[in-house]
Amino acid sequence: MKRQLFIFTLLLLLSVGLGAAAHLLNDPLVTDLFSTSLVLTASYLVFSIIISMVVVRRITDQKTRYTANKAISVLSVVLIIALCLRIWVTDTSALIVSYGIIGATLAFALQDVFKNFVGGFLIIISSMYRVGDRITIDNNSGDVMDIGVLNTTLMEIRGWVSGDQPSGRLLTIPNGLVITHPVYNFTRDHSFVWDEISIPLTYDSDWRLARDLVLGIVVKETLAMTMQADVEIERIGEKYYLPKKVVEPSAYITLTDNWITLDVRYVTDARGRRILRSRLNELILAAIQAEDRISISSTTVTVTSVDGNPAARKTKKQPDGPV
Repeated sequence: MKRQLFIFTLLLLLSVGLGAAAHLLNDPLVTDLFSTSLVLTASYLVFSIIISMVVVRRITDQKTRYTANKAISVLSVVLIIALCLRIWVTDTSALIVSYGIIGATLAFALQDVFKNFVGGFLIIISSMYRVGDRITIDNNSGDVMDIGVLNTTLMEIRGWVSGDQPSGRLLTIPNGLVITHPVYNFTRDHSFVWDEISIPLTYDSDWRLARDLVLGIVVKETLAMTMQADVEIERIGEKYYLPKKVVEPSAYITLTDNWITLDVRYVTDARGRRILRSRLNELILAAIQAEDRISISSTTVTVTSVDGNPAARKTKKQPDGPV
C-alpha cells in the first residue's frame, strides 16, 4: 500500500508541476503533457488504489482475485491509451481508426473474462446447477461448493479415487465451460441414478435360480430407494416430458461364446452408488457361493492327462467389467 501511495504522490506532483508550467508558458505541447499527466494520475488512483487495493482485495478466492486483477490491468491500460490518443491525435479519421484497434485489442484480451462472466450469469438465471449439486463438466466431476462470478468451486470426486467418492481436492472451473460443454447434473431434480451389476455364469449353472436369487437380494436392499425414485419420477413428469420409467429392479440375460451374462439393473442414491454396489456384491457373492448349482465364470485353465498323452488344455475368456 505504501508503494502505491508513493507512486500516486509522484504522479500528483508531476501533474501540479506541469499544470503550473502550462499556465505560465501557454504552450500547446506543455498543455498536452499536463493533460496526459492528469490521465495517468486519475487512472492510477482509480484502478491501482481504489479498485485493486480496496475492492479486489476483498475477494477471498485466489484464482478469482488473480483474474480480476488481470482484467483491471488490461482495462486501465486500454483506457489510458484511448484518453491519450484523444489528447495527442487531432485528426478525426485517425482517431476513429485508433479506437477501432483499441476495441479489437480489448475484446481479444478479455474474451475469457467476458465468457466466464456470461457463463456465471447463465448458471444463475437458468439454475443449470446450484450449490450442493453433483455435476460433471468437461471431464471434471464434483459437488458444487460455491458459484462465483467467474468460477465454480467443486469438491472433486473420482480423480485418483475409484468410484464416485471425494478425492479431497478442491476443483475450480471457469464458468465459461457451460457455454461450450454439456453439463451433467446428477441431483438437480432427483436424487437417484440407475446402476447395473454384471455377473458371468457358467453354462452348466442354473441361470433361473441365479436370476431369482440375485433379483431377490437387489429388490430387498433397494426397496426404500425404489419407492423414493417412483415418487420423484412422478414429480419430474410434471415439469418435463418424461414417459413413465421402470424403477423396480430388473434382470437381463445375455448369451456369449463363453458364459451367460446376468445383468441386474436398479436405482441407487447418486452419492451412495459405490457403497450400495459393494454391499450388493458381497450379498450376491455369498449367496452364489452357498449354491452348488451356480458357478461364476472366470479365466481358468484345466489340465487333464489322458493315457499319457500331452495334457489337453481348456481356456475360458475373462468377462468384460468387474463382478
